[in-house]
Amino acid sequence: MSADAPAKGWRESLATYRHPRVVQFLFLGFSAGLPFLLVFSTLSAWLREYGISRTAIGFISWIGITYSFKFVWSPVVDRVPLPLLTRWLGRRRSWMLLAQSGIAGGLLAMAFCDPRTDLWWMVVFALVVAFSSATQDIALDACRIEATDASLQGATAATYQLGYRVAVLAAGAGALYVAQFVSWTAAYQTMAALGLVGIVTTLLISEPERRATAGTTELEGKVATFAAGLGTMPGWVRKALIFVYGAIVCPFVDFFARFRWMAVLLLLFIGLFRLSDIAMGVMANPFYIDMGFSKDQIADVSKIYGFVMTILGALLGGALVFRVGAARLLAPAVFLIAASNLTFSWLAWVGQPDLMILTIAISIDNLVGGMSGSIFIAFLSGLTNTAYTATQYALFTSIMTLPGKLLGGSSGWVVDKLQEEFTATHKFGGYAIFFVYTALLGLPALVLALIVRRHFEQKETPPS
Repeated sequence: MSADAPAKGWRESLATYRHPRVVQFLFLGFSAGLPFLLVFSTLSAWLREYGISRTAIGFISWIGITYSFKFVWSPVVDRVPLPLLTRWLGRRRSWMLLAQSGIAGGLLAMAFCDPRTDLWWMVVFALVVAFSSATQDIALDACRIEATDASLQGATAATYQLGYRVAVLAAGAGALYVAQFVSWTAAYQTMAALGLVGIVTTLLISEPERRATAGTTELEGKVATFAAGLGTMPGWVRKALIFVYGAIVCPFVDFFARFRWMAVLLLLFIGLFRLSDIAMGVMANPFYIDMGFSKDQIADVSKIYGFVMTILGALLGGALVFRVGAARLLAPAVFLIAASNLTFSWLAWVGQPDLMILTIAISIDNLVGGMSGSIFIAFLSGLTNTAYTATQYALFTSIMTLPGKLLGGSSGWVVDKLQEEFTATHKFGGYAIFFVYTALLGLPALVLALIVRRHFEQKETPPS
């Protein structure tokens, strides 16, 4: 986690992208990215087009909170073997395959729902997709961290993001195009078929070797000591207590033992890092539709062109992490994430569907999003102990999305109230103020980013 990592040449940095383990996460990233928009902004576009209110769309977006509570069942994914599958595929790939099957099946079921008559069933199947997707994230993130050493974490984060963003392009622009020219049913059927990418990749790759730090052996020894002290209680009670201690207590004790008082600030910073971005994301597609942009215009600019900018940002972020380290890049990333929301406020204030301004806004927002994503993934990966990868990383990513999802769920209600207040003076004044509000949400994270950087700089600087 050095904030002062020695600088390396650009040629050496770019060569890391040819490593076989780095390449495989292009396809696994695709599998991870496919479901997200389909229960988030693409779903919100479908609902809005069918006349569902902005307030209801905002509340339905709370489906995404599933991702924020995945740490609850991450110890199960980390420790519990699946009958037959684990023996065949290994502990990471078996859970990935099970989750990928749930994603494909849930999307197929959503395809046959009509929001006007089957809204509750659509929410149920969307929950199945979100739960399966969150479970896949637990196993996949653990697999990614365990598959390479620290020097390749920036590169795997970048290729993972590349695959993720290709999937976002498919689930965003691709789904909108199919919906525009065929139907929403066909769009979600197509997305379900694309779920096979993850399934096939999981079957083809090898299981990563389990690596443990020196401190892990000592901590696992404590599990044995704990088990020995349980005495002659009933077998099933004894096994349950050993599981809870080893799978839940040890990962959290390990994290707080390594970072001590700083652990609380780290968790707070993780929760606030993407607050600006997530809080405004729910209302992005409803905003475009209310502004008067067509689905194909949204797909062209927001999804396809935005995809290119995101990938450029992700590759730039991965190379920057390799050259200078992740910690020193956190504060600039937080600032840019928050500031990029102001470009959407500009578009709202113009008050008409101006493609040039939309393109500028998407350029800035997606370039910053891709770059900050690589930086933050590498930073979080460095915080984990490889003995408890799934549980600890799931905790980090759960906390990362929880505050934004909670605020995002009420974003439709906020926009409705602001629009009621300002429509008389400006047609989209409520949206303009909403985007300024989401930008200001980034200020606490900026302060914490500076504290985090200072901590790691002091940790890595040898005493004089």
